[in-house]
Amino acid sequence: MARLTAEFWVSAYLRQAAHDGLVAVLRRRGAAEAGAIFVKLDRLDGTAALYGPAPQSLAQDDGIRRFQLLLDSDPGSVEERVERERRFDSDLWLVEIENRQGDPRLELAQE
Repeated sequence: MARLTAEFWVSAYLRQAAHDGLVAVLRRRGAAEAGAIFVKLDRLDGTAALYGPAPQSLAQDDGIRRFQLLLDSDPGSVEERVERERRFDSDLWLVEIENRQGDPRLELAQE
């Protein structure tokens, strides 16, 4: 099954967050077709988490983008990890969402 482009997926994610009354912003635009998408979750309590693409070994052939938790820490540590990822892949997308309940609104890969 074909997968949505990164640009389309991010646009839909931002719209759904707004519809749900959450603040979500695009912090970095990556490659429109296939850039890796990272999502920073800010819980607004001094903690944050970073989600990134799940490894291909955990992907299913259903076209759904799946994510895995990369880091759960303070916002400064998450920003440092984002910077390391950006240096590795300059085409990545970065979306930030604020949710006090800690739900990133992502499809998480099951290991």
